[in-house]
Amino acid sequence: MVSFKYTLKVEEGLHARPAGRFAKKAQEYAEDIVIKKGEMSSSAKRLFSVINLQARTGDEIEITVSGDNEERVAKEMEEYCASSL
Repeated sequence: MVSFKYTLKVEEGLHARPAGRFAKKAQEYAEDIVIKKGEMSSSAKRLFSVINLQARTGDEIEITVSGDNEERVAKEMEEYCASSL
């Protein structure tokens, strides 16, 4: 299991479009990817679960990846967050 934290920079937070793009990116991988904000966590692959976290600009999220290629996937998801969120 590999985790990293990221502070959201997108103006609208993880709502609709950015959440959709994030979930779509997570769906590219077979590994289990969990997104957490505070005490709430959900599958990063489920759009409505990501939206329900109500993550806003400046909030810190934690992404945890479990599976065969967890280190590579975590790195790619971290790069995606830095370039898109």
